[in-house]
Amino acid sequence: MTLSWDLLISTAGGVTATVVGVIAGGVIGRRGQHQQWLQGTQTAAYEKFLQAFGAVEAELREAFLDERRPAVDWVPFVAAQHSVSLVADPATSAAAERVCEILEDFTILFHGRQPTDIEELRPIHTALGEAHLSFVNAARCSLAPSQRRLDRSLGGPSPWRGVESFYTRPDRSLD
Repeated sequence: MTLSWDLLISTAGGVTATVVGVIAGGVIGRRGQHQQWLQGTQTAAYEKFLQAFGAVEAELREAFLDERRPAVDWVPFVAAQHSVSLVADPATSAAAERVCEILEDFTILFHGRQPTDIEELRPIHTALGEAHLSFVNAARCSLAPSQRRLDRSLGGPSPWRGVESFYTRPDRSLD
């Protein structure tokens, strides 16, 4: 009984194609799982950062408007920074760093004094709004490059007209 070369070549080709298919499927599957894990982890880190930023910004703003020292809980914000630094792409990391720099400028207003001049707050408030939007857009792009950039976003610093309106009230009450 002799083996036909045609049968041997077709069998070897079938085995080779199967092995290559299994290896390629494993590589593609692993890559897809990694991308899915990274996107989920990035989403959670960006969300945590935005929540912590919101809490810090709101406390600093309220302390300024109430003419009191801020009582910021920095632990969640620092933890959120670490989370972002682990998974962010360079553009999102740079945008997060800009937010942190402006928050530092805001805290410097309180060093050794109680700021009361609303015009000191205006440039910081404006820069925070711009930095917040830049972070949101960078994060959106890193999660799905096909997402269009936003011109404005929900969350972040309140509109300046609201800050100014509150500041000009004689009693500065929320009522």
